[in-house]
Amino acid sequence: MTEAERKELMEIIRELSYEEREVTLASGRKSNFYFDSKQTTLHAKGGLLVGKAFWAKVKEFGQVDGVGGLTLGADPIATATSITAALEGVSVHAFIIRKEPKGHGTGQWLEGRKNLPPGSKVVIVEDVTTTGGSSMKAVERAREEGLEVLGIVTLVDRQEGAQENIEAAGMVLKPVFTRSEIVG
Repeated sequence: MTEAERKELMEIIRELSYEEREVTLASGRKSNFYFDSKQTTLHAKGGLLVGKAFWAKVKEFGQVDGVGGLTLGADPIATATSITAALEGVSVHAFIIRKEPKGHGTGQWLEGRKNLPPGSKVVIVEDVTTTGGSSMKAVERAREEGLEVLGIVTLVDRQEGAQENIEAAGMVLKPVFTRSEIVG
């Protein structure tokens, strides 16, 4: 990812995803600002740039077999990252972790399972981290599925404890952007 592409992605996030308003976050906390990252990850150019940004971060972990995380925030990120890797000739499969097991058929938690046999090395991807709770839930579920989790990459770290909590749990968090980079 070039510096110009990084700046363009930051501008898309500022324009489409950042809002100053009262919200309740997944962690249960109240906040006076919000990152609706799906507005960026589902945008044509935003999605392309997200794939490039995440692939650049994922490569820092070395050899990786898959990228994925909790549905719904991770879905477009995992797909964009997988496609970006494929464009460079590298096979990195996307996967999705359900919030609850599939209610019919196989009852599985993880979609894309056949592409990632037990022992596959994966990176968890996330749209926004606050405390890191959702990211660590994804790490636990992936490990229960027999995957080796190398670390976590997030589009935006809100800088409200995720980095510290994830590191305390023995994992690495690599943000593409921090809140202070986006809003100053």
